[in-house]
Amino acid sequence: MNRDKTIKIVRDAYGKIAKGQKGCGCGTCCIPDAKEYAKSIGYSEEELKVIPDDANLALSCGNPTALARLKKGETVLDLGAGAGFDCFLAASKVGSKGKVIGVDMTPEMIEKARENAKRNVVKNVEFRLGEIENLPAADNSVDVVISNCVINLSADKKRVFQEIYRVLKPGGRISISDIALLKKLPKKIRENMLAYVGCISGAILVDEYKKIVEASGLKNVKIAVKGLSLYTDSYTEDPGEGKILGGLKKGESIQDYVVSVCAEGNK
Repeated sequence: MNRDKTIKIVRDAYGKIAKGQKGCGCGTCCIPDAKEYAKSIGYSEEELKVIPDDANLALSCGNPTALARLKKGETVLDLGAGAGFDCFLAASKVGSKGKVIGVDMTPEMIEKARENAKRNVVKNVEFRLGEIENLPAADNSVDVVISNCVINLSADKKRVFQEIYRVLKPGGRISISDIALLKKLPKKIRENMLAYVGCISGAILVDEYKKIVEASGLKNVKIAVKGLSLYTDSYTEDPGEGKILGGLKKGESIQDYVVSVCAEGNK
């Protein structure tokens, strides 16, 4: 499938999620309680208190803000910010002298994130409409780039990390939670766009992920593999859409293929 068609399908799917309509994104098909899910992937009760409930759409696969060790006064850029979940947490950590910029290509998500910021009077965060392959940010302008379960959705991951390198200040760093593969997915799943939108078939092998990050120019790259709680046995089909994971062999689980990863590095 070509890049433009992929972007349209992903944007439409996440636009529905932003509006509260039935849709299938990273984890949204199987997660009954967004708050409890966030706790299960590393968010503390204290952290969740500073995040507006409407910003938690259960689209995460880790806690990149914790890994980033954010400091007061830093400028943070969140790739694929959604309704602002990690942006609001980052904003509380960098303080009033810091700044958080959330970028998302889905207009409905940007609108929801801005409403959340206004309703909760969060002044050190802003949301920009744009693609993560062409970031609406200046060269050498941010201290930290974070992202949560988004880069796997990009049709041009090399370009994403080139853009990350461009916008980072010298010495700036990344803290990224994402989905990657232990081994190649069966063809039937690779070609399933519902699985792509659900953060499965767009993922790449862990070793390839590291090579792409390093090729961007980033240094001291570390890719840590974590257990996967995002997909459960119930995440096998979506009413009206047919089986997502129908290409698995008998006795196999998606956990045999897909893992959550944390990526770190600096410019």
